[in-house]
Amino acid sequence: MTKIALAICVTVAAALFAGSAFAGTNDPRIDRRQEQQEKRIEQGVQSGALTPKEAGRLEAQQARIAQEEARMKADGNLTKAERAKLTHDQNRASKAIYRKKHNNRTANTQ
Repeated sequence: MTKIALAICVTVAAALFAGSAFAGTNDPRIDRRQEQQEKRIEQGVQSGALTPKEAGRLEAQQARIAQEEARMKADGNLTKAERAKLTHDQNRASKAIYRKKHNNRTANTQ
């Protein structure tokens, strides 16, 4: 894993941790889904299905979603509309992960 991807992973983890610290804003479904998508990206890197560039872009997308979630939770209330927006963003990210893992580009694994 490249240093950039590792840094992005740390950023996402920190944002998730910080975001879950706010009382009354915890949404286990959103957090669990974010973790699952991180695992899918990592699996793609390990298997060679994702190139380092693809993985970096997907990690950056996950980091943006985590930052958006933290901003939404900052006021202490995660509204239904905000949850819907996060779900929409996660759906788009999930599709991007699938497309990148199943395209004809692979990493040089030896």
